[in-house]
Amino acid sequence: MSDVPALPGPPSLSTRVARAFEAGGALERAVPGFEARRGQVELAAGVSAIFEDGGVLLAEGGTGTGKTVAYLIPAILSGQRVLISTGTKNLQEQIFFKDVPLLRQVLDTPFTATYMKGRGNYLCLHRFAARKDAPATVSPSEASYIDAIDAWARSTDTGDRAELDDLPDDLPLWNEIAATSENCVGSECPDYTECFVTRMRQRAAESDLVIVNHHLLCADAAVRQSSYGEVIPQCQYAVIDEAHQLEDVATQYFGIAVSSHRLDEFVRDTERLVAVGDSGSLDARRDLAHRLDRLTQNAHALFRVLADVHAESGRTDRCRVDLQSLEPARETGAGTLGGLESIEATIAGWTDASEDLTAIGRRAHELADQTRWLLRADDPNFVFFLETRGRSIVLRAAPIDVSTIISELLLDRMQATVLTSATLTVERSFAYLRDRLGIRRATELRVDTEFDYARQAILYLPARMPDPRSPTFCAEVAREVRAILHRTNGRAFVLFTSYANLREVHARLEGTLEFPLLVQGSAPRSALLHDFRNTPQAVLLATSSFWQGVDVVGDALSCVIIDKLPFSSPSEPVTAARIDAIAQRGDHPFYDYQVPLATLALLQGLGRLIRHRQDRGVLAILDPRLRTKGYGGRFLASLPPAPVTHDVRDIERFFAGAPFAAHTDA
Repeated sequence: MSDVPALPGPPSLSTRVARAFEAGGALERAVPGFEARRGQVELAAGVSAIFEDGGVLLAEGGTGTGKTVAYLIPAILSGQRVLISTGTKNLQEQIFFKDVPLLRQVLDTPFTATYMKGRGNYLCLHRFAARKDAPATVSPSEASYIDAIDAWARSTDTGDRAELDDLPDDLPLWNEIAATSENCVGSECPDYTECFVTRMRQRAAESDLVIVNHHLLCADAAVRQSSYGEVIPQCQYAVIDEAHQLEDVATQYFGIAVSSHRLDEFVRDTERLVAVGDSGSLDARRDLAHRLDRLTQNAHALFRVLADVHAESGRTDRCRVDLQSLEPARETGAGTLGGLESIEATIAGWTDASEDLTAIGRRAHELADQTRWLLRADDPNFVFFLETRGRSIVLRAAPIDVSTIISELLLDRMQATVLTSATLTVERSFAYLRDRLGIRRATELRVDTEFDYARQAILYLPARMPDPRSPTFCAEVAREVRAILHRTNGRAFVLFTSYANLREVHARLEGTLEFPLLVQGSAPRSALLHDFRNTPQAVLLATSSFWQGVDVVGDALSCVIIDKLPFSSPSEPVTAARIDAIAQRGDHPFYDYQVPLATLALLQGLGRLIRHRQDRGVLAILDPRLRTKGYGGRFLASLPPAPVTHDVRDIERFFAGAPFAAHTDA
């Protein structure tokens, strides 16, 4: 019998992805003017390989690589359910509303996608019905919002508050009717089937792409043990975009916090249920109301003591605490714990307690457990601190090291994970990120930017600046900013590492510039960005929230000025605890942690400038330590390869296209 040649099998994922990007392929046929970028093709191949073989891929793709399409096409063609987690809701929206529809047209493979936000973004039908049906508790100012939400709730498919354009961001009413896990009664809820979160979870479980953000990713993992909180379906494949943000977000969501606001909200929710009167006798409800009054008194006394502890620390932001510094709160803390335990026991004794009231009992138990643990402040794996949030005081604990948490709760659960960003390496090495995220083994891929920094940008480092700790530093920053803006015709972000520096420099610049001046804090972030893009020669003064996730293409932004290297304050509680932990294991906190962390932050800030191949602009860093300290060379080794100058007049020459003498040594 003659050998019969085997029929060829279906092409591999890598082959199909490569075909999509090649000349004459699906992208070129569907997108006018599309031209595959070398780095984009390389990144898509790396993602395809990790989806085929399993494991972890660390992929740095410089700005302009086209990372989103590079990982979405392998994700779609893989035939698997893939979790896509992004750093911001803005990027989520870009993927879902722009990239996904495009790729539906481009690719022959049909696929579905679901866009998921945190539970607090969605209306709880059950809580809203209770609020709406209790007119005695509705203020006149809330009545119009109740009517508007009621009309919208009857027609919306998603229940996402973002659909309500006229709903204020800080409307207290929304907190009372949002579908948060804390208030959820789960499958016992009479509205469970129609619940917007239930429907979102069902859509996600049937989708090929599940698009979330890091906040939801970490919040979901943190409550995964609870049947009431988890919303993200099981996925074996994941892409974590803007992965440099993951440690910070995980630190927030795997911590524990109890605040005066949280306790007040618990009391209000319980009072409303007692007022409805669908559980317990009249005497029982009066007894519970009395216990709530006692809890309120004790809780307010506790947080007054904590506010005093915070004030005595002399800090205006966060202050680190331990069992000894929390000693003044022992008595009021015991009263608060007793009040919570009393409420839990009282509700447990009611034979006719509604599901809503039973959920209140669970909340009381959780609040008591967390408050007791926080007041002990003795877990060596956590740092404990107090902070103010508006008028609320917060007692909080954050994990000192999240690497084990991330590896066990996120990475180890996946068959294949891609972590990508424009800023993952320090001095071209992934070592820092691997250590911080607990990544033991990974494939590494660095894709250089498509931009020609030698032609498109100039790096200005002033020849003489005082030490950032000098009292004259802000005055010199203002002087340099004026000189730079005069040569760029405005069109700049001036980014600060602290509000104090921003305020002082703003005071020195105000009234001395011929350019429109926008200042963070004077309007919402989105409004400031809109005004900047639409105001000729505008200058924006801002701090950390504008260092990343901001995209201004074209001439509107032609200069990014950074006042000083963005080191985290060594007295900030989480940073201080991590410095201590690194020192205790025998490593060097400054060089192994503080410098790499500041380097990635600096690169994010500078990354606001060049967003397109036609963009040209000036990067200006006013911190003299880049040139005067030995570690300055480590920062410079990670910066884009732009020509360096110490002469502010070279900025004019650069924009005029005239030659200038670039410095080879900074």
